[in-house]
Amino acid sequence: MDDRHAINHRIETLAVHAGRTVDPATGAVALPIHPTTTFERDPDGSYPRGHLYARNNNPTREALETCLTALENGAGAAAFSSGSAATAAVFQSLSPGDHVIAPNDCYHGTGRMLRETFTRWGLDVSFVDMTDLGEVERALKPATKLVWVETPSNPMWKISDIAAIAALAHGAGARCACDNTVATPVGQSPFTLGADLVVHATTKYLGGHGDLMGGAVVTRAADDVFERVRGIQAMGGGIPSPFDCWLVLRGIASLPWRMRAHADNAMTLATWLSGHPRVEAVHYPGLAGHRAHALAAKQMKCFSGMLSFQVRGGAAEATAVASKVRVFTRATSFGGTDSLIEHRASIEGPGTRTPENLLRVSVGLEHPGDLIADLEEALA
Repeated sequence: MDDRHAINHRIETLAVHAGRTVDPATGAVALPIHPTTTFERDPDGSYPRGHLYARNNNPTREALETCLTALENGAGAAAFSSGSAATAAVFQSLSPGDHVIAPNDCYHGTGRMLRETFTRWGLDVSFVDMTDLGEVERALKPATKLVWVETPSNPMWKISDIAAIAALAHGAGARCACDNTVATPVGQSPFTLGADLVVHATTKYLGGHGDLMGGAVVTRAADDVFERVRGIQAMGGGIPSPFDCWLVLRGIASLPWRMRAHADNAMTLATWLSGHPRVEAVHYPGLAGHRAHALAAKQMKCFSGMLSFQVRGGAAEATAVASKVRVFTRATSFGGTDSLIEHRASIEGPGTRTPENLLRVSVGLEHPGDLIADLEEALA
């Protein structure tokens, strides 16, 4: 982003311009893709153009990291090959014996990572109801170094108070990291609420088209923790390809407008589902009846495009509904233009906390009337 865009532009302008400049060599307006593995040294052995080897840095990846930093109003960003790789880098930046507090309803991949990998590496992990501030406070220890927040949570879309949790973490000498994948920078600004790190699966809404995989860690301050994350990015090599970085940047350009459409469609669908006799419960923070709607409205600018609903009955009844859809696609993941539906408990497997009659829905950009008609037929 050149000097024309260095001022405090609104997010729609940042999404289009941050990290991108007109190519000085050709005048190309579209960002170039740099697939090179290595970069030339000068005769004196230096790297005057700032690039050494693709694992350390790459011009296309740097453009994405600059853009993500601007969108979250942070001090730096590190892009990874997946959201899980970005999450792992945050935990790897800690030391054996450090204590982590995480939500008991976090994305199952994050919980699994902590239980099956990082506890074996010496991290002490407490899983709590992150919506209960008293439970968070009681879990704090002298060794607590990180409080991990995921809000809205996946797949129940519970809302945690980022500002209050960050204050508790800081009071104990710990940092607060927030998984902002579902809300995106359009819907939520964790740094303004006190978070120290923001994590994204860029696979989802930031890419927005279901055709790439990536992740990122954004930091509020250029500190030693983020330097360790940067070191893990380079040494571990879990980096995105230049083409995937370019795809994420292309997706980000339309992100603010897409998120509003996703949220509008989700609200329409959630409202309709709430009145259906075969639906036991609808989980969407935009609904006035959601138990944390007031908190969501306070800390979110839009409620995103994810919802879940519980079909009356059990797993068989829920699976039968999913089997009958024609506009929705039965598939895992979220954040793309296509609407997806899945029986979440069967994806998560043994030990899942997800109700067996719950269907998770990623509301896409189709006409909401067609989505309602599809579910109406499936629920009939």
